[in-house]
Amino acid sequence: MDGFWENVLRYQRYFVTVLLGVVWNVVEPLVPLFKRPLSAIALLGFIVGLLTFVALTLRAMLGLSAA
Repeated sequence: MDGFWENVLRYQRYFVTVLLGVVWNVVEPLVPLFKRPLSAIALLGFIVGLLTFVALTLRAMLGLSAA
């Protein structure tokens, strides 16, 4: 069991690093779109719509009521 906890922590750090890399690669191409007002509004609308769609879908799948 020597080094067991070191290995466990190493995998957690690896997971966080991979997750941050994925987020960076998704966000980086979208940054130039925020420089123009029209594309920024469209992108924000798309993001809000996507989050609303996911929230409503999960709510319906889990049987949660809106009230």
